[in-house]
Amino acid sequence: MSDDGGLGLLLLGPAGAVGLYWMLYRYYRNTDKSHAFERETVVEAQPVTGAERDRKVDEVKGTQASQIRGNNVGDFRKRVQRMRDDTG
Repeated sequence: MSDDGGLGLLLLGPAGAVGLYWMLYRYYRNTDKSHAFERETVVEAQPVTGAERDRKVDEVKGTQASQIRGNNVGDFRKRVQRMRDDTG
């Protein structure tokens, strides 16, 4: 008896998996059709400037505070506003 048919069927599984992986990789990656941003785009940098209104107002160091000042976590009625229906 010849076992060539069984061996071929056995090799078809891994070959099909590799083919499916390569097909999905090419479909989703589109490396041959994608835009090469780094090579095809020119971005001109400008020096960083600041205005008088851009000034430091506060500094937080460490993690001493467990919550942010002025949070409204416990006051859910204030956070969630009911929508009004003015059609009626």
